[in-house]
Amino acid sequence: MFSDLDATLKAVLDDDAAPADLRAADVSFDTPDRDYKPAQATVNMFLHEVAENRALRDEARVMTRVGDGRYEARMPSLRLDCTYLTTVWSAQSGGLKAAEEHRLLGLTLQWLSRFPVIDERFLRGSLRTPPQPYPVAAVVAQTQEGRSNGEFWSALGVPPRAAFSVTVTVTVDPYDLVEEYPAVQEIKIDSTLAPDATLGGRILQATGSEGQQLAPVPGAAVTVVETGAQTTSAADGWFAFAGLDFGAYILRVQAGGRPAEEVAVTYAADHQRHTVVLSPQ
Repeated sequence: MFSDLDATLKAVLDDDAAPADLRAADVSFDTPDRDYKPAQATVNMFLHEVAENRALRDEARVMTRVGDGRYEARMPSLRLDCTYLTTVWSAQSGGLKAAEEHRLLGLTLQWLSRFPVIDERFLRGSLRTPPQPYPVAAVVAQTQEGRSNGEFWSALGVPPRAAFSVTVTVTVDPYDLVEEYPAVQEIKIDSTLAPDATLGGRILQATGSEGQQLAPVPGAAVTVVETGAQTTSAADGWFAFAGLDFGAYILRVQAGGRPAEEVAVTYAADHQRHTVVLSPQ
C-alpha cells in the first residue's frame, strides 16, 4: 500500500502539466540521512509517520445489498494519515545549491497544493483497484502543535533543512470477516392501550453457524411462572397473555425436546412486548 502511495505522489509530480523544472527533477522516497547525497536535483518525500485519523473514525458496520434479498455487513474501513517530509536536494554547491533547492521546493509546494484531493488518474496499484471508497485527501504544509523538525534532523544526523509536510489520507480494509443477513421481509407493528393490555411477544431462535440470524419458533409452550398461565406460540412465534397485572414476571419457554429456558420481564403499560431469543441448538 505505501509503495502504491509513493507511486501516486510521483505520478502527481511527473504530470505533464507540472512545471518543467519539477518534472526534470528526480523523485526519491529514501531516508534523507547523513549518507543521502543524490547526484542530481531531487525532490525527497520521506514517509515518517502513519497514524489513524480518529476524526474520521466510524464505528458503524457497513451494510451492502448483494441481491436476492440479502445484505453483507463488514467492519468499517480504517482511515490512515500518511505524512511525508518533503525536501529538495541539489547537486550544486555554495549559493547555487541553496538557490536551486529553494526554487524547486517552492515549485513543489505550489504544485502539490493544487490537489487537496488527489485525482483518480494519479492513483496507482491498490489505491486504484479496488477503488478507494472515499476521496484521497492531501494536506500540504500543515504542522502539528508542539512538533519541531529540529529533533527530526538531529536524529538523522543532518543539519536542519527547509521542508514542508504532505499528509495524504488513504482508506484500508484490514478486516476479512463479512457477515451475511437476510433482508427484512415484514415489519409488524402492534399497538395496545392500557385497558386492552396484554403481556406478549415472540419466541425466536438463533440460527446459523454463529447465531447471526433469528427464526420464529412455533408450538413453544410459554408459561408465566408466577401465575401458572400457559399458552403456545403461533406459527410466527407470537404469544400473548391477557388479564395480568402490571409487574415483574418470569416466562418459562419449552420448545420441543430441548431444556426449558426462563427469562425475566417487566410488564408495564409502555412495556408490553417482549422478544425471547432461545439459544442455538
